[in-house]
Amino acid sequence: ARGASARNAEAPSTAHLRPSPVAHARRGQCGSMLPLSLLRTAIGHPMLVELKNGETYNGHLVGCDNWMNISLKDAICTSRDGDRFWRVPEVVVRGNNIKYVRVPDEVIEMVPEQSEVPGPGGPGGRGRGRGGRGPPGAGG
Repeated sequence: ARGASARNAEAPSTAHLRPSPVAHARRGQCGSMLPLSLLRTAIGHPMLVELKNGETYNGHLVGCDNWMNISLKDAICTSRDGDRFWRVPEVVVRGNNIKYVRVPDEVIEMVPEQSEVPGPGGPGGRGRGRGGRGPPGAGG
């Protein structure tokens, strides 16, 4: 995406963005938010994504999947040293390359509360385990 056709752009403003902890209490409420809940709520909003290699992408979130792969549109890529910028119409970032994301505060306030995270086998389940209950008539 950064070939000869890439154009230099002005440095993006991130004044409206703040680091967003994945689990935080909102105004004294008990509860937490899950990362995918935050990302799904942020669809259509601006966000900044910093990669493990130091590059940043500032654009509007188009979508995400269960592996935290995200798609941004109208993004500006900033080099790791911060002296070069590229405007890219769309970009997909693989989830395991993401160091952190920043989203606007109003998005954080819109995330639905997660009361309890179900364990293996669903809420109240006994997990998947190995094997069954044994042959019929054995033990009891």
